[in-house]
Parts: sequence; structure tokens; C-alpha cells
Amino acid sequence: MAAGKILIAGGGIGGLATALALAQKGIASLVLEKASQLGEIGAGIQLGPNAFHCFDRLGVGEAARGMAVYIDHLRLMDAMADGEICHIDLGEAFRARYGNPYAVVHRGDLHGVLLKACREHPSIELEVSSEVTGYLQDGQVSNEAVTAILADGRRMRGAALIGADGLWSNVRRQLVGDGAPRVSGHTTYRSVIPTEQMPEDLRWNAATLWAGPKCHIVHYPLSGWKVFNLVVTYHNDAPEPVAGKPVGVEEVRRGFAHVCERAQTIIRHGIDWKMWVLCDRDPVDKWIDGNVALLGDAAHPMLQYMAQGACMAMEDGVCLADALATHDTIAAGLENYRARRVLRTARVQLTSRAMGDHVYHPAGPHAALRNAIMSAKSQAEWYATLDWIYGGNGLE
Repeated sequence: MAAGKILIAGGGIGGLATALALAQKGIASLVLEKASQLGEIGAGIQLGPNAFHCFDRLGVGEAARGMAVYIDHLRLMDAMADGEICHIDLGEAFRARYGNPYAVVHRGDLHGVLLKACREHPSIELEVSSEVTGYLQDGQVSNEAVTAILADGRRMRGAALIGADGLWSNVRRQLVGDGAPRVSGHTTYRSVIPTEQMPEDLRWNAATLWAGPKCHIVHYPLSGWKVFNLVVTYHNDAPEPVAGKPVGVEEVRRGFAHVCERAQTIIRHGIDWKMWVLCDRDPVDKWIDGNVALLGDAAHPMLQYMAQGACMAMEDGVCLADALATHDTIAAGLENYRARRVLRTARVQLTSRAMGDHVYHPAGPHAALRNAIMSAKSQAEWYATLDWIYGGNGLE
């Protein structure tokens, strides 16, 4: 690939991972973040083995492992009957099969590890208050083939532009032009509470999902067991997107009056709740326009039900850097990246939707069928079910 700086719109997990991946290949980048400071909102996220494959490729494996909480199980509970449906053992057999662990981390801590590595690398520049609103291309193969247009009127030139600017991507708006995201009607409420406030009989070293009719509750320990992450969701046909709005506990509890007492108790301990209305998009295969490409949520926004949003963005970044480093032109490298990533990410997008319908939120006979199918699986069968997502890293 001809030398030239890569412009990256967005300084979130996907954008920073892309900058680090490019740096590992000797490719310089400039990250353009619209916010006035670099950081991440939100609380906990789950990281499968595929995320740790990426950390190693990004050169932050040791730091990432040091901040993680390694849980013992993925645990599915029946929020109506108050009993376990099934669990997946994440111990030695799991790690041996996939070559890496399963863990949970605070989103801010993960972003901080990536940001520190970016700040320390001489090939990476970071600029805040720099929202990319669109782009121009000169139509020629050159080291400055793309011009990023910024909200304040500035123009930045580079060899390529990577749109890692999230669900409401300005780069996607110009490249794909498919309008607003799809509103799922599911509203998620997030809280973080001190571990001592979590009911003692629920302080499990597990990523626990309580599944109920049109609702679910997720909890797991974070930050060295100092706090528990609480994420609760119910289907309330919310009509429009909302992000990070503070709400009272009564609004949160409204969607869970029908579940078992123990599940309701978890919600009562939550404090400082904030709400998000979940959105995604249908998969598309148009990720590329000349020397411009989409990445992460800008390319394939997904619901949270596979816990793979951050993992897919990091995989994208590593794959994109590999592709650019092994092709003679940027356009060829970007097309190779797109071809290698579209089907995998589309599968995660669509599987996430299906899991919301068939695992997280069913009722009546539908829920009974879920319980029967999932409780009958052995650990070996569960691992076989997960091989497609954890057995590879989506990069080869």
C-alpha cells in the first residue's frame, strides 16, 4: 500500500482499535473525535475470546487482561419460575478450546487502555472537537485522495477515511444514505451499584441473564468486584431513539412487575438509572466508496443480545489494517476488508435480533420451548454452538 495517513472519524472503541491496528502495520493515522474530550459513556461490557485475540493483535493484551473480571459461567435464569435454565462453563475447557478467556470489563476502562496505547504511539494523532460531517474524493490514487469535511469548516486530507462514527454515522449517511436507524421498541436501563448493595445470594461470578416475557435482567461483577453492573430491558414499543436519559426507579420497575420477587429485588437496588432505546439496522454490503470505508456500528449496528458490538468493531479494525498492509492499493485493501467482514457481522446482527425474540423475551409455550431446548444441551454441545463466533477471530 502506498504511504499516506489514514483519517478515522470517531474516537470510540472501534476508532481507537483501528488506529492501533494500523500502527502495528506501520501505517499512520489521525483520529477525529467530535466530542470535546475522549472517553466512553456506559458501564460494563462482555468480552468473548475473540476480543482477546484482538487485544493481542493490537499490542494491549497484557493491559486488557489486567483490568478484566474473569467470570465462571454464562448463566440463564427463568425470571418467572426463579430457577436456572442452563449455564455455560467458562473454565479450563472453554479457554483451551478457544485459546482465550471470557471476561467482563467496564467500558470506560477498556477505552482507557486503548486510548493510552494510542497516545503513546508516534504514528497516531488524536484530535477532539473535530466532527466529520462528510467527505470529498479526488478520484485518483494518491497519498491524499480523501478530504474529510469537519463541522467547524476545516478540511483534513488523507489517503483514506474510515467512518467509525457510530450508529448515527455522518460518513454512513453520505456513503449508504439509508436514513435513520431501526428503532427496536426495546428500552434498556443501566445502573452500577456497590457490590455490598447487591443481594448476597446473587453475588455470582457469572454473567447472569434473567429472561422473562418481554423483559430481561443482566448482572455481573465489575472493576475487581467493587461494583455490579445492572442492565435491564423491556419491550415497551418505544417510538424513537433515546440515549443516556436519567430516569427514576419507578419507571424501570414498571416493566418487571410480572417477574419473580428475587428478580425484582435486583432492580430495587439500582441507583442513578439511565435509559437507552435500542436501535440497529438491517445488514448492508455497501461499506466502501472509493477510499472511504465504514467500520463498527457505522457499518453494522446491532442489538446487545450477543454482547458482540465492541468485539466486532475491534475485529473490523484488525482486519482492515491487515487488508491495507497486504494490498497494493487502498481501494483493493478496503474491498478485501469488506468482503472478509460482511457475512460475519451480518450473522451477528441477525442472530442478536433472533436471540431477543427467542431467548431473552418469549412467554408461555414459546418460553417453555426455549427452556426445554436450552436445558437439554451438554457443555460440549454448547461449545459446538459457539464455535462460529468464538472459534475464530473473523480475521483470516
